[in-house]
Amino acid sequence: MESITKNRQSPETLKAMIERAYGADRVPAGDGWVSELGHGWFNVAYRIRLRDGAEVVLKIAPPPQVEVMAYERGAMSIELRTLEMLRTHTSVPVPPVDFADQSRELCDADYFFMPYVDADNLGIVSAQLPAVEREAYMEQLGAANREINSIRGEGFGPLAGPRHPSWRHVFTGIVEDVLADGERRGVDIGWEYDTVREVVAAHAGSLDEVTEPRLVEWDLWDSNVMVRDGKIVCIIDHERALFGDPLMEAGFVGSQLPDFGDPTPFMRGYGHTELSANEQVRRRLYCLHLMLIMVIETVYRGHTDTQQYDWARPRLDETMALLGRTRP
Repeated sequence: MESITKNRQSPETLKAMIERAYGADRVPAGDGWVSELGHGWFNVAYRIRLRDGAEVVLKIAPPPQVEVMAYERGAMSIELRTLEMLRTHTSVPVPPVDFADQSRELCDADYFFMPYVDADNLGIVSAQLPAVEREAYMEQLGAANREINSIRGEGFGPLAGPRHPSWRHVFTGIVEDVLADGERRGVDIGWEYDTVREVVAAHAGSLDEVTEPRLVEWDLWDSNVMVRDGKIVCIIDHERALFGDPLMEAGFVGSQLPDFGDPTPFMRGYGHTELSANEQVRRRLYCLHLMLIMVIETVYRGHTDTQQYDWARPRLDETMALLGRTRP
């Protein structure tokens, strides 16, 4: 996926980064030692073969001069912190971090190295898998996601803080940040921004049911899942984690928006197979937040085609209708 947030570097800079991480004796020579992993949406990621043949991945944060959405600021620091929590407190398979550099000395952004995971990306191969195999993977993902959500926080909000005891306060603030991002860049979301605010306010009481902050990945789609031989071997891309309501997780989206796929296997693996009336309202609010991001981020990413925007805009209308607001 092409995006102006991808901070590509020259081979010379990449070699300097490799030397800092692994030492001069492992810096690759010759040709063919680097290739870009192109399916990501935000960071640039390179697959690199070191001089001794070991393969690693380098992720580089966006350049500082590119404006990102409010919730994306400091995303790489969030990912590094989340990886540490998951390695320490869960059995969920995540990549180790070989080296991280936030000095901005070799390039203009944070970066880190991790081992290359020799496995299939579930989001890429899922369409070719037999239904029973894909469902088995999604059931495993549900169980892994539940374990991730078992990590408790001391308050709701970003991993780096500030935290707040009220999930309603935090989530409505998160939505307001997204709306402010859209207004600042004049993004046409198909609705008056204040109309969306009215819809959120009308249903915000449902959020008060959430009283225990849990670690939430939020962005855990099948494209962030690496699989091999019938098992999930690694979960990648943890840069949007926060302490919030587990019902925000991507695996639950399809319970309200069918175009996101059947959530049944995920929910079965998670152990949450039916949503209460209040949970459905909360999940619809989370769908609204998601669809606002999918529409607004197309401007921030500098998309050169309208495919994502054209797909997401009708889904935003659908979500507004689920929350009781339809066009006159």
